[in-house]
Amino acid sequence: MERQQQLFFSFACHFYCFLVLVLALLPLSNAIESPQYTVMRSEPGMEIRLYKESSWMSALVSGGTSFEKSTKDGFHRLYQYIHGANLNSSNLTKTAPVLTSITTQSLHESNYVVRLYMSAKYGGASPQPNPELNLVLDKWGSHCIAVRKFSGFAKDDNINKEMEALVTILGKISGGKPDSIEGKGSYSIAQYNASFRQSGRLNEVWMNVSGFAAEGCPS
Repeated sequence: MERQQQLFFSFACHFYCFLVLVLALLPLSNAIESPQYTVMRSEPGMEIRLYKESSWMSALVSGGTSFEKSTKDGFHRLYQYIHGANLNSSNLTKTAPVLTSITTQSLHESNYVVRLYMSAKYGGASPQPNPELNLVLDKWGSHCIAVRKFSGFAKDDNINKEMEALVTILGKISGGKPDSIEGKGSYSIAQYNASFRQSGRLNEVWMNVSGFAAEGCPS
């Protein structure tokens, strides 16, 4: 009887340890791929990241008046693409973030480009989208981006405030140099979570920057 109890407890211990290991690794197995970067400088409220070369499938939404509506319109085309609306009729690897780039055209109108990161496994040669989706593959070289994180939902009434906060911090750390921000009037909003997720959401404001050669950014 004592021998049986020892065997039972030994089995139970091994099974428990195995279960803990499986649960610990489960989030990793479901991890969603994102573009790779190195943090070159970190400040309260922002960081400078050096991103590696990457490819993005892009949907242009011209003359938009709403960030939220334009993002939905562009993402709808991208969603079709990764779920088989491509010349290979294949489902593509899910990635994050969904990136909406905003360029102001006038007081009430902007151009929006909604982008989805293409997995590195495609080597910059992702399947061609169906022509009716009007998508374009953008290839980005390695470059530095200033990033500010914020929580909750990215909406028309809060993204501009987050962008202005990032601009203020950049102005302070660059000594007020006017050329530290590339493409003034342009910025991007990165969203990492599905729309049904209510808590623990992660969003970021992205702005291309220059003048950070001392931190290791390309000049």
